[in-house]
Amino acid sequence: MEDAIRKAEVLIEALPYIKRFHKKIVVIKYGGSILGEEKIRKTVLEDIVFLNFMGLRPVLVHGGGPTISDRIRASGKKTDFVDGMRVTDEETLAVVEEELRNLNDIIVKEIGEHGAKVAGLNGKDSIIVAEKKKAKIDLGLVGNIAEVSKSLIEEELKKDKIPVILPMARGKDKEVYNVNADEAASSIAAALGAEKLVLLTNVKGILRRADDPHSFLSTLTEKEAKSLIKSEVISLGMIPKVNACFDALDKGVKKTHIIDARIPHALLLEIFTDEGIGTEIVK
Repeated sequence: MEDAIRKAEVLIEALPYIKRFHKKIVVIKYGGSILGEEKIRKTVLEDIVFLNFMGLRPVLVHGGGPTISDRIRASGKKTDFVDGMRVTDEETLAVVEEELRNLNDIIVKEIGEHGAKVAGLNGKDSIIVAEKKKAKIDLGLVGNIAEVSKSLIEEELKKDKIPVILPMARGKDKEVYNVNADEAASSIAAALGAEKLVLLTNVKGILRRADDPHSFLSTLTEKEAKSLIKSEVISLGMIPKVNACFDALDKGVKKTHIIDARIPHALLLEIFTDEGIGTEIVK
């Protein structure tokens, strides 16, 4: 009986959030090594389906970095990165797109197995428009996102489908470009006027001291986060994620979150509980 009462109390705690976010769009970015771990992926996708059945409108943007790198390494081809971006020639681009399509198919299949309606979308197909990214060296077919067309995504949302988007883009020059998944998720969230942008990672969130888990920061303003970048508290791979949050907030997204996907049902804990589980960055 006590277990049943506790479960009911959890549902009651979630009720205000279910009401507040009913029919609101939540853009979720999921990628990196955690995407390849089947147990974690199963829990994440369960959470996304739960959000859908609770009346929210989740949109999933996924990357695929490690599987792409493994595939390129196996072929004997060298992979170069500049400022976190993969130098992309035509051969590399073909591998990137093929691996992203394979991951997209897996995610779409697994969401469908949970009973939700789902649509796999390729960003290059009338969604993400990019221009060639400028850098200190030529990155090849790497794009900087210029605009996002939301109509195709909104069509799927109206059908109560969960859009699952892979981050490729097409330029006005008709060229296909590889784009950063965090940037793609941020730009899509802004275009859709999303309530939230959630970046799933394999770290707890943002810590004031990297070696001290008790220095976890649950809420930051944009100004505070920029100060932490300047003082190098936020560094390395966390910087692009925080910058993606800044960009989304500057373009009207209400809240952004960086959460650890390794924690079971982290998405639900972040959205439907008073305490949350990760770091939220607000305007």
